[in-house]
Amino acid sequence: MTLLTRSIRAMLSANFEQCMENPKFDPLPLVRLFNPMGRAVWLVSELYADDDTLFGLADLGFGCPELGISSLREIEAIRLPMGLTIERDIAFSTRHRLSVWTEAARLAGSIPDAALLLDRLTREDPAAIRLSPR
Repeated sequence: MTLLTRSIRAMLSANFEQCMENPKFDPLPLVRLFNPMGRAVWLVSELYADDDTLFGLADLGFGCPELGISSLREIEAIRLPMGLTIERDIAFSTRHRLSVWTEAARLAGSIPDAALLLDRLTREDPAAIRLSPR
């Protein structure tokens, strides 16, 4: 199964290029991949030139979300019970930069809990999305 469309690959690759040109660039996560049977979630912001290496925030459901790289081929190869596979959240969009997601996930303990935290903070105080000073 192909998780990323051609247009999504192009946008992720553009983020990668922008990060190479400007190390201070803080991209938006463009893709949310998830395990439909568990708590594993990947928020992907970049696709490297090798067309396999993804960069973003990964949370395998153990309470330790980490910023780093993952292999698209390995994620696509995951086979779950009942014939399920890792899926792309086609409704995902965010206005929060990767650094905000990373800090929120570390504070909350997971990406799903970070989503709830960011939603609550944004509803209560839209300026609160800046969790850590830059």
